[in-house]
Amino acid sequence: MTEDLKSKILEYLQHYPQSITSRGMIKKLKVKDTKSFYNALNQLKNEGAVSVNKKHRIRPAEEKKTVKAKIVSLSKGFAFARPEDGGEDLFIHVNHLNRAFIGDTVVLKNVKESEKGPSADVHLISEKSSRMITGTLCRGSGLCELIPDGAIRYHIPVEKDSARNIRNGDKVQAEIHRTPRTSLLSARVVKVYGNSGSAKICADAIIDQNGIKTRFSEEVLEEARRISGQTVTEQDLKGRLDLRKTSICTIDGADAKDLDDAISVSRTKNGYKLGVHIADVSHYVKEGGALDAEAMERGTSVYFADRVIPMLPKELSNGVCSLNAGEDKLTFSAIIELDKQGAILSYQFKKSVINSKVRGVYSEVNQLFDKTADAQLRKKYAPVIRSLNAARELADILKARSIQNGTVDLDSTESKFTLNEEGVCINVEPRETGESEQMIEQLMITANQAAAKLARASGIPFVYRVHEQPNPERVANLVQLVGALGLNAQRLKKDGELKTADFADIMKQASGTPAQKVISHQLLRTMAKARYDTAPIGHFGLALADYCHFTSPIRRYPDTAIHRILSAMLKTKNKEELVRRYEAFANAAASESSAAEVRAMQAERSAESCYMAEYVTQHIGDCYDGIISGVTQRGVFVELPNSVEGFVSVESFEGAKFRFDGMITQIDENTGRKLTIGQPLSIRVAAADVASGRIDFVPDNGAKEQQ
Repeated sequence: MTEDLKSKILEYLQHYPQSITSRGMIKKLKVKDTKSFYNALNQLKNEGAVSVNKKHRIRPAEEKKTVKAKIVSLSKGFAFARPEDGGEDLFIHVNHLNRAFIGDTVVLKNVKESEKGPSADVHLISEKSSRMITGTLCRGSGLCELIPDGAIRYHIPVEKDSARNIRNGDKVQAEIHRTPRTSLLSARVVKVYGNSGSAKICADAIIDQNGIKTRFSEEVLEEARRISGQTVTEQDLKGRLDLRKTSICTIDGADAKDLDDAISVSRTKNGYKLGVHIADVSHYVKEGGALDAEAMERGTSVYFADRVIPMLPKELSNGVCSLNAGEDKLTFSAIIELDKQGAILSYQFKKSVINSKVRGVYSEVNQLFDKTADAQLRKKYAPVIRSLNAARELADILKARSIQNGTVDLDSTESKFTLNEEGVCINVEPRETGESEQMIEQLMITANQAAAKLARASGIPFVYRVHEQPNPERVANLVQLVGALGLNAQRLKKDGELKTADFADIMKQASGTPAQKVISHQLLRTMAKARYDTAPIGHFGLALADYCHFTSPIRRYPDTAIHRILSAMLKTKNKEELVRRYEAFANAAASESSAAEVRAMQAERSAESCYMAEYVTQHIGDCYDGIISGVTQRGVFVELPNSVEGFVSVESFEGAKFRFDGMITQIDENTGRKLTIGQPLSIRVAAADVASGRIDFVPDNGAKEQQ
């Protein structure tokens, strides 16, 4: 009824655009249900389709530029919103925020450009975010305030009756309320986690703040328990490729329990035969079941320093689906023929059964490859050593081919955290990636590429892993930085689409120089974020026209989704039937999985910052040699050899008067001293706040005097 009335109102205004009173329109349209009419009119008004003045005269809304965006930061007098279609964040004055809150999706109007940057007003909130946030309780001078986590940049008064018996410095969850007819916020505590000086406690809050589920419902657990009791039967084996006698092994970290991929490689007359054998999760997780709904909602497993929050219950992830050595396991195999240059000659996907001969471990395989393995290790891997040697050879060819195609090899450092028995972080170090890790990565990329090729050639609904062309504005910023660092940015200035090789050229120029890390970081910031989509638009970063995620269905839902679609395709070649069954499913899986990935990454990064700060609290006053990794108006970031990064304010340099060049350098106007990206700097650890993950350094003046 309401939608019908909305259409009639708009149709009338299209033919008679001059204004008309609401009563006049009711008569013209011969509306009997006036309540429904006003509901329809109000909806159109809120959508910006019509305008209604104080005299109740209706006219078509003026054509105005609107922008859909998300509120990404909130300060006391203003906010910033990030446009959905990319571009610079827009400034919003608090008086024009229209009650929007952090995380809200909004429609912006009155978009303006100025010397200070773009600004806008909130026209309406199209999708409200949660009003539940986490933060640290702060008591002092009779005040009780919440120091919010994340991108709320000011303290919020706490309703005192909700904060009784809560200690100063406790991490809490609170519901945010707005005082009527004002922009003032207040917080009501609803949950207490504990001491915010503990990274483990902060991680608990981060999980809640990002809406990550930690418990499975009884319905889901019951379904998982039923499945976990299943064994491989003769019925299961019908129509499957029997690979139980093939030299197949898994290779994972020593502490991994969810083993979802295994490999086999052999040399052929034309090159190589690669087998990538993936746990057949879609055989167990049935479409429409409670497990399937839960897995789609979670989207991905989430990894913290002290825990894993799995996408699937452990009965599946560590049990019936895990490709444990010496057990018959149902798999989905990609069998790929490649030539001696690593080009794909053919591929086929088959439901299969395997029996992994060895539970491989990265560190052990690395010892085999560098010939430091002892006799016991060599004996363990003897059943698959020919396959491993062929895999190593093939991976080297694939890596060289990837570089030739222009793939960008970014220098990104991951941190490895060591916790004691109490869960306190006692060490941080860079995570080492050995030859076997890189080998498995190359083989999995090949299987992912083949699956995407098959889907595109077949024209079936699918979930691709896509990575679009970089935003031109970000490329322009990159060009400035590259030039400031003395590198040649000519290839980035050309008209038309950029190629991945253009970015690889910049990385090659920076390799081995002090600029290497910052160039790598800026290239990553310049590129679009990879996501899931039903359109095969390619992967810019990998320089591949076809790509998807096929190899990790235990921990990623898009992999499970495409296993389901490909499984159906093996049973029927009726494209129309596949479209009817899976088009909507593929769209939903792509959308949900992209959102879940962003949620998980935000949580993981926030938790890592807390654990890093917890480690640093044990080293206040210690001095280290680091490298300047970033420069801002207020100071410089310094990264230590163990991957810890902290901030050094320009105000901490005694007697200095620094001026920022807007790009990569702070210059002391008194002495001419420069602080620039890639430059060594000795620091002393000044402070660390676990709750926010903030780490502060100051210059090590003693080191300066000794130099």
